[in-house]
Amino acid sequence: MTDPTPRQLQDLERMAFQVSPAPQVITGDRCILELNDAFATLFGFKREELLGELLLKLYPSQADFKIIGDRSLNWLRHAKNGAYSDERFMQHQSGEVFWARAKGYTLTPEDPFHLMVWHFERIDQAVRPTINLTPREREIAVHIVNGLTCKEIGRKFNISHRTVEVHRGRLMKKLKAKNSAELVSKIIVLK
Repeated sequence: MTDPTPRQLQDLERMAFQVSPAPQVITGDRCILELNDAFATLFGFKREELLGELLLKLYPSQADFKIIGDRSLNWLRHAKNGAYSDERFMQHQSGEVFWARAKGYTLTPEDPFHLMVWHFERIDQAVRPTINLTPREREIAVHIVNGLTCKEIGRKFNISHRTVEVHRGRLMKKLKAKNSAELVSKIIVLK
């Protein structure tokens, strides 16, 4: 085979990005400029539904979008390698909230969000918060965020809904939440 022309090489690179099994997205000022098939599948959208949209569409809340954005921007402004990674809650098109690992690299270090490449992967294990939660509290926290009732969570784990209520109460105490909405919000921004 002869060496590919610059145009052929560009086409190969575009095709490799599109079919890569790693969910990837290219953003400009937190707006989706390009995404691959794996990224669309991870979030349950068609490519056309995400192009041109703010990443906000994939976050459980506007507050989460802002907090994570501020944190990552602050890190990138001081990072020597232009890379940032964390674990966070993201939201599937169906409304399901899931735990994900995100890794981003800025192509414009002087203005980090201007052009970035991100890789996301779903983490199917329980949340690893910075506060001390038991494994069961972590499991229950994920289901609370997804809107399940204590009875539904109890059925899922084959335990009494009263036991789930005890765990939920401990979560509220540990996270200093006054009501269910505040509890969900605090679980979402644990990391």
